Amino acid sequence: QVQLVESGGGLVQPGGSLRLSCAASGIIFSSYAMGWYRQAPGKQRELVAANTAGGRTNYASSVKGRFTISKDNAKSTVYLQMNSLKAEDTAVYYCNAHSIIVKDLDYWGQGTQVTVSS
Repeated sequence: QVQLVESGGGLVQPGGSLRLSCAASGIIFSSYAMGWYRQAPGKQRELVAANTAGGRTNYASSVKGRFTISKDNAKSTVYLQMNSLKAEDTAVYYCNAHSIIVKDLDYWGQGTQVTVSS
């Protein structure tokens, strides 16, 4: 059974920082490109940051220089370090595992709420 379990969300003031974690189980971690997406109320889900099959990292232009995606293969965990948070970063953040072997195979976490407000 595949599970992606996110943690680390919460309420933070503008300018603050949070680190999200996503622990994966039930998959061969190295066979997936991991990423983070977010969905704000009334908006479509959008890419925040993701590793590619080719080893590159893509960031949304709105978070470049503020957010950093990283992973610990030994722990099958991917992280999203978010600094200089803004109100417009408020959303539910979802972890994604995209298979680099099987076409169109994706797994999603349940999401974690990030609220940036004073």
